[in-house]
Amino acid sequence: MIAPVTAQVTKKLFTVDEYYRIYQAGVISDHDRVELIAGEIVYMSPVGTKHATCVDRLNHILMSQLIDRIQLRVQSSIQLPPNSQPQPDLALLKRKADFYISAHPTPADIYLLIEVADSSLAFDRNVKMPMYAAAGILEVWLVDIEAQCIEVYWLATGDRYGSSQIYRAGESISLQAFPDVQVPVVAVFPVEQK
Repeated sequence: MIAPVTAQVTKKLFTVDEYYRIYQAGVISDHDRVELIAGEIVYMSPVGTKHATCVDRLNHILMSQLIDRIQLRVQSSIQLPPNSQPQPDLALLKRKADFYISAHPTPADIYLLIEVADSSLAFDRNVKMPMYAAAGILEVWLVDIEAQCIEVYWLATGDRYGSSQIYRAGESISLQAFPDVQVPVVAVFPVEQK
């Protein structure tokens, strides 16, 4: 009789520096839609037209009200020590003269992160939200394209947000960092033309 063999499987988790070395070695390229999440290189979902339109609409709304008060980063990296470099759809950042050429923004630089979710809703809610809370991101919005609502999270404690609220058509959202700014939910979602 042969005794069963149990194999122990371990993952190789990468640091941000190792992630960059992999990129510089050509293993991943600019064309690969990947991000580093808790040490794992994760492929991102393709961007559909509704997703892209929501991002464009949010970009327009936020920049029209905050143009001289923030820097807006669209679908680009932020750095969450020690081993995550996600690419949220939008990041409202503190203004820097060098536009963050010296390093990607860190939690101390971030007013608000926005994730627009279609096929990535479960991943954004169950993986990214706890990661953002643990990093101390002050406010995060999860834009649910299918349900046509925006989940707003703030007051991070540990890997959770202590407060959240869901906003729907007919409601407007005030930003925690800029309470004078109003984002009407209905303006975020695309209306299909017939």
